[in-house]
Amino acid sequence: MAKHIKKKIKVVVQGGAATPAPPLGPALGQAGIPINDFVQRFNAMTENQKGLPLPTQIIVYDDKSFDIITKQPTARYLIMKEISLKKGSGRSHVDKVATIKKSQLEKIAETKMVDMNANDVPAAVKILAGTCRSAGINVDWDS
Repeated sequence: MAKHIKKKIKVVVQGGAATPAPPLGPALGQAGIPINDFVQRFNAMTENQKGLPLPTQIIVYDDKSFDIITKQPTARYLIMKEISLKKGSGRSHVDKVATIKKSQLEKIAETKMVDMNANDVPAAVKILAGTCRSAGINVDWDS
């Protein structure tokens, strides 16, 4: 007999550094997941991705069992890392804090492609350009 899904939880968790502290602990507790079991499984799964912000989906079943699905690090993190920027602009449409080349966005798009809602790299680059705009980063389309 197939398991019935009770709930799906989407969170962004630092790889290899999950703790029962908020906001993760309360979300898991409300779903009836043993928090320590999740923390141990997640940290073991993401040991080689320590410190990376990983979008994570937790699928909770009626029998209190659960599956963990991790994805590539967030697009914003990959963009900031690529251009060595610590923080985006607080007023993204007014203050531009950096510029990224199209070739750099293509490299990120190839990495992130499996998690994106895009059929090809040029479409993924356009999605990433939107993320750049939201962070106050200009895109140099000529490079």
